[in-house]
Amino acid sequence: MKLVLNSSLFLLAFFSFSSESFSLTDYQLKRFCAKEKRVTLCIKKLQEKRSDLQRGKLIEIPVTPYRR
Repeated sequence: MKLVLNSSLFLLAFFSFSSESFSLTDYQLKRFCAKEKRVTLCIKKLQEKRSDLQRGKLIEIPVTPYRR
């Protein structure tokens, strides 16, 4: 019984987290790039990365350090 429960939970989690990806909206891109020196260049680069992500290509994700 426990084996059936564990395997069904595993399959449920496996199929619910399929290869879907959620990209940033235009408003979130503008808000993210507001701190950059070249805002338009930043937005253009992130829009290109978003389109590549939606096509299924691999992208590099920029990591910004958290500052208090």
